Amino acid sequence: MADRTEADCRTRQPLGSLVTYSAAYTLVPTYECFNRCQYCNFRVEPGADRWLGLAEATVKLRSLTNPLRDCYKPQSGQFPIAPTSPPSSGPIEILILSGEVHPRSPRRSAWIRRIESLCRLALLEGFLPHANVGPLDREEMAYLKAVNVSMGLMIEQVSPALAQTVHRHAPSKDPSRRLAQLAQAGELQIPFTTGLLIGIGETEADRLDSLRAIGQIHRQYGHIQEVIVQPHSPGRDQVWEGEACSAALLLETVAITRELLPPEIAIQVPPNLLKTAELLQRAIELGASDLGGICPIDEVNPTYEHPSLAQLTDWVAAAGGQLRPRLPVYPAFDDWLSDPMRSLVQSWRDFLGSSPDSRDFPERFDPKPGPTMQKLISRP
Repeated sequence: MADRTEADCRTRQPLGSLVTYSAAYTLVPTYECFNRCQYCNFRVEPGADRWLGLAEATVKLRSLTNPLRDCYKPQSGQFPIAPTSPPSSGPIEILILSGEVHPRSPRRSAWIRRIESLCRLALLEGFLPHANVGPLDREEMAYLKAVNVSMGLMIEQVSPALAQTVHRHAPSKDPSRRLAQLAQAGELQIPFTTGLLIGIGETEADRLDSLRAIGQIHRQYGHIQEVIVQPHSPGRDQVWEGEACSAALLLETVAITRELLPPEIAIQVPPNLLKTAELLQRAIELGASDLGGICPIDEVNPTYEHPSLAQLTDWVAAAGGQLRPRLPVYPAFDDWLSDPMRSLVQSWRDFLGSSPDSRDFPERFDPKPGPTMQKLISRP
C-alpha cells in the first residue's frame, strides 16, 4: 500500500459532534522498568517484579464479559452466532502496558515474547489488543504488529533539556529515539497513538516543537489515530515535586493541538485527570473529541479513578455532544491488518452497529475557527 499523502488525509470524514472512548482492560506484563522518570507512579526496579504469566492472564481475560468469545472461531475467523449483549457490558480493547526491559538485557527477548503471547491470547479470547511497551527496534515492532490492531508510544516532549531534569535517569525518553519509533510505526503501517505529557517543565516552544514533529511524521505516513494531551497529575509514588498541570495550560494545549494537527487526528484527553465536568466540557469545546481507553484502573495514574460511563455520558451531553464507543483501530486502517484480525475487527464493528466506527473517521466537534487563546484568556 502506498504511503498516504497529506491530501489523502485531509479528504476524510469532516469533524462533527461525537466524542468517543474505547472500553478497555489493562494487562501489565511487568512493572519493572530500567527508566527512572521522576514523575512515574508505575515502575518498580528491574528484577523486583514477577512477570504476568499466561495462565494468570487467561483467568483475567475469561473473567471479563465478551459477547464474541463463544462465537469466534480463530481457525476460520468467522462468528456464526450473532451476539446480543449491549456494547457497555465489557471491554473490547486489551491494553498491553509494560515497563521496559533494557535493550541490552539478556531478558529482553523473553520480555518481547511474553508481550507477543499476551497479545495473541487476547485475540484468541476475542478481544482487540493494543500494545504500549516503550521503544522497540524494527524487528520487535514488526513482530508485535502481527498480534496488535494498533500500538502506541507517548512522545511526551521533544525538548532535550528534560534529559537534565525529569528524564535524567530515563534513557529511552530520548526524543530522537521516540520520534524514530513514531516514523518506524508509519513505515510498518501500524495504526498508532501518541501524545504529549504536559506540565513537566517544558516550555511553550517545546510543546509547539513536539506537535510539529508529530504532524510532520503523520503527514508522511498517515498512521496516527489519536494524539493524547495528558496533564501531569502528581501521584503518591513519584519523586518529582512538581505541581499538577494547571487547567489553563491543559486547555491552551488542547486548543493549539487541534489547530496544528491534521483534522483526521483525534485529540484525546483522559477524563480521570481532568477531574471535573466543567474542564472536560471546555476541552471538548476547544477540539478534544476522544476520551481514550476507559479502564477499571489507570495503571499509569492509579490515584485517579475514571468517572463512570453514566457520568461521562452526562458530561459530554452537557457540552452538546454524544458519547459513543469505538474500537482501538479506525476503519481507515483495517486494510493494514492481517485477515484474521480484520475479521475479528469487523465482527466488533457489526456488534457496535451504529457506532462512529461505521464511518471512515468519526464525526467530531468542530474546533473554534482561528486562534482560540483569546477566548481562553477572557474566560473566568
